[in-house]
Amino acid sequence: MESGGEAKPEREEGERPVEGDAKSVPEPGDDPAPKAPPEEVAEAPAAEAPARKSKAPKFPKLPAPEREAPEFPASLAPEPRTPAPAGGAREYPEDLGVPPLSEAERPLVLLVNPSSGGGRGQKMLPRVEAALDERHAVFRVVRTKSLEHGIDKALRAAAAGETPVVLSGDGMIGAIGGALAGAEATLGIIPGGRGNDLARVLGIPTEPEGAVEVVLAGHSRPIDVGEANGKPFLGIASVGFDSDANRIANESRLRGNLVYAWAALRALATWKSARFTIAIGERRTRVEGYSVIVANSKAYGGGMFVAPDAELDDGEFDVVTIGQVGKLGFLGNLPKVFKGTHVRNDEVQVTRASRLGLSASRPFAVYADGEHLTDLPADLRIIPRALRVLVPPPAA
Repeated sequence: MESGGEAKPEREEGERPVEGDAKSVPEPGDDPAPKAPPEEVAEAPAAEAPARKSKAPKFPKLPAPEREAPEFPASLAPEPRTPAPAGGAREYPEDLGVPPLSEAERPLVLLVNPSSGGGRGQKMLPRVEAALDERHAVFRVVRTKSLEHGIDKALRAAAAGETPVVLSGDGMIGAIGGALAGAEATLGIIPGGRGNDLARVLGIPTEPEGAVEVVLAGHSRPIDVGEANGKPFLGIASVGFDSDANRIANESRLRGNLVYAWAALRALATWKSARFTIAIGERRTRVEGYSVIVANSKAYGGGMFVAPDAELDDGEFDVVTIGQVGKLGFLGNLPKVFKGTHVRNDEVQVTRASRLGLSASRPFAVYADGEHLTDLPADLRIIPRALRVLVPPPAA
């Protein structure tokens, strides 16, 4: 600080300064410092005395005059108001002259899985957009980042009155369809994966233009939804040999339907028989062999009709077991699966159930719609007609 003047005390940060004086205020009880004689200043004009308020006279309160309610002609009488429900939203009558949108009129949300089918979904997108534009459809595109992201976007779209349309393979379609089960929403499918088995069974064309035509036609049907340990699926859940083959197929970079046949050959080379226990009600069945397939749909693995008599809306699983047979015999029967004739073999048994428990002699992953869904032991059940799907209209 420079010399020659009296030092001023520093003020703490945030302390309010005293108005009109930079010096500190003396504490109570301290002798005030001597003051310099005040300078002569002009006297301020005396303030005017405030005007007196006169008291208002008090008047006696008179009763309000009785008025009769106005009478309206019948044509002009106001209708009574509908009270709002407890939730706060007012219910309006449906007949307001604005009919609800049909499936064909709803805006679409195109959920694209860029990695499905080795990038097939992303490559198909321009053709799908061109087909939608040609039909003047209202739509927007969302590229999914994961199964969870796709599910979230589909649920938000359904809540907003839009129709979720999935451009992907069976994994994403099964996850989103399962999440929409029980909701007032309809699922559109544009096959964009390697297997595309659900679309195959539903009769949805694999060509983008044909699939778009099915979506815009607006015809839907209800299908059952399966659950394994509380996790939904639409097609087929399987364990055993199928667990190994699915894992190998998902790790492969091969494209097309042949990846599943190649994965089966790889899995067969190291396969060792396993024991499975199936509990249906009070009945328990033990099977030693290759696989247990719990089928809501007919096909998996890119066109293998492993449960040829399964129906998507009958309220039951077709439970297919493949028992003990030599590896050469198993290999020789693989071509039969593509036609569904393998069920005639003695080692193949089929039963039906709406709910069952499944366990095995060693750990197995449960694969459904081509994805690792859960692990054994598993409780599986069917939810009848829980999801509506856009499909081709029935033939005349």
